[in-house]
Amino acid sequence: MRRIMMKSKIHRARVTAASVDYEGSVTIDRRLLEEADILPYEQVHIYDITNGVRLITYAIPGEEGEICINGAAARRVDVDDLVIILSYGGFVPREWSGHEPRIVKVDSDNRITSVTGRRREAPEGEDSADAARQAGHAAGHGHGDGA
Repeated sequence: MRRIMMKSKIHRARVTAASVDYEGSVTIDRRLLEEADILPYEQVHIYDITNGVRLITYAIPGEEGEICINGAAARRVDVDDLVIILSYGGFVPREWSGHEPRIVKVDSDNRITSVTGRRREAPEGEDSADAARQAGHAAGHGHGDGA
């Protein structure tokens, strides 16, 4: 049985922009994506610490320090809100043991202050892109209004 578990998160990022006219997604600093082990177009959950809104969308790479909420979600999240950006993955029993999510903490300018946890290794016979696709599909059970 696969269990949906937190794969990684970017903790307390500050929203730097919101663009209603963009076609969905969240634009995230490329380095934050890399450190958090989140691929471009991977499904992410956004939890707004400031107002309690939760939504689901996908990540696209952006410029240094950038966290831009795009599309319909821009109506729910404001510039300067603090957010947690999470990715989830589907894990089989052999992967549960020793699983440690990747946690990237940032300061008020979205600069990395610490990174803990491990990047998810692709199971034998599966490349990392396949692993990310499976994780995204496995986590796609919720409803969001950010895509």
